[in-house]
Amino acid sequence: MATQPPQLEPQTHRALGAGLFNRTWDLLEIPARTAAQDDELVDTAHASAWHWRQVGNEANTARGHWMLARVYSVLGRGQEAIHHARRANEVVAAGGEGFEEWDAASAAEGMARALAVSGDLDGAREWHARSTALVAAIVDDEDRRVVEADLATVPL
Repeated sequence: MATQPPQLEPQTHRALGAGLFNRTWDLLEIPARTAAQDDELVDTAHASAWHWRQVGNEANTARGHWMLARVYSVLGRGQEAIHHARRANEVVAAGGEGFEEWDAASAAEGMARALAVSGDLDGAREWHARSTALVAAIVDDEDRRVVEADLATVPL
């Protein structure tokens, strides 16, 4: 019989989800990661997404998929990036709890990046334009600048 993981308190899932998300960002910012760091990058992104799905809302789920799309894009693993970018956009489109103005723009940016990495530059340009239009509707200046900065790094 398969052993189940231990039951964790909701606050433990949240702490692990957030901490692993932050560790993923730390790893993404390393300019010349080792193979072991790339492995950790994938592991931390998946683990963060899993912990958030245990206790989070729809926005947490979409953001987890967005992060996975980003990780796989950075690693040049286009098909996996597209899968998670598609899931992020599906979850955003379905709506639910916790979404903020920037979520749809970020999900679209993730798809643009994933398609670009996969070599579909026409699709990437379409999603980039979609994200750009969504960014224009973000009221908060800081949130808008963050997504604009991400869009500026999409390899078109």
